[in-house]
Amino acid sequence: MTAPARPIRVVAFGGGHGLGASLRALRHTARELELDITAIVTVGDDGGSSGRLRVERDALLPPGDLRQALAALADAHPTAQLTARMMQHRFVAMHEPGVSPLPPVVRGPRLERRADRSKDTLAGHTVGNLLLLGLMEMLGDPVLALDHAAAMVGAHGRVLPMALHAVGIEADVTGPEGESTTIRGQHSVAVCDGRVESLRLEPADPPACPQAVEAVHAADWLIFGPGSWYTSVLPHLLVPGLARAIVASPARRLITLNLGADKETQGLSAAEHLGTLHRYLPELRVDAVLADLKWTGEPEPVRAAALQMGADLVLAPVAVADGSPRHDPEALGVALVPVLGAAR
Repeated sequence: MTAPARPIRVVAFGGGHGLGASLRALRHTARELELDITAIVTVGDDGGSSGRLRVERDALLPPGDLRQALAALADAHPTAQLTARMMQHRFVAMHEPGVSPLPPVVRGPRLERRADRSKDTLAGHTVGNLLLLGLMEMLGDPVLALDHAAAMVGAHGRVLPMALHAVGIEADVTGPEGESTTIRGQHSVAVCDGRVESLRLEPADPPACPQAVEAVHAADWLIFGPGSWYTSVLPHLLVPGLARAIVASPARRLITLNLGADKETQGLSAAEHLGTLHRYLPELRVDAVLADLKWTGEPEPVRAAALQMGADLVLAPVAVADGSPRHDPEALGVALVPVLGAAR
């Protein structure tokens, strides 16, 4: 009797909305492919709720991107979806007297606001960030905390950090007038004006998450992108232990290109996006580059850049229909099926 084929082991790298789109797309392939999904998430976020928790609670890891990956992998069951929505819920500010995010039917009598309680410390935080922080503090192990949170949403896959503690992101940037500046912090790099010339982590040698390294070695496919190129995709290549695993892995490798430039990559062509990956990890060999023809423009420069990395260029309609530069998870999932299925 022939043994049943095991699931295709897929490891997706990134952070934020880009990784979320990739994970949702992988979920859409379930109708045709059985996948074992692992998300490896960047840990450099220092903006918003995650940044505040890094400062105020000395959080071991910024939880925001990890939370978004968990929500993207949540099961379709109504209870799991409600839990995922709860984790994504962001507390709103309550600046004016009488203002409440809750409807009157669930609101209790309002207590007189005391002077020492005038600051709305919850405003801007998400429930999932606080939940993950609490689990990490309780369990003392970020991987155990993430596995527990994954069980809460019935996640179809595992979420792991790229490193065992938070990192800083620094970039040397050439500004609009040609001036050179060093920008520190993930959020600052993401919104900077100018061209990023070099990128590095602080510290330069953070300890890679052992479970992430194991997943890379066992994978059939490694997927990079879409997402913020300098602050969500490239940082994985700057963790030495993880970079060594990526190079040594027997897996095939896929790069999903962004649909348009964002603030940090203004002026960077699709072909140059590929060039930056090769620059930071010259040993990286790639098997396929997935791009949308409408957003990529003239395909030949991209095809040539892909070929330099050993990859075939795959063109497919993967953008949402409203014309905005966002991936449609279902369309991206359809495009991924023949690519990932080729590993069989």
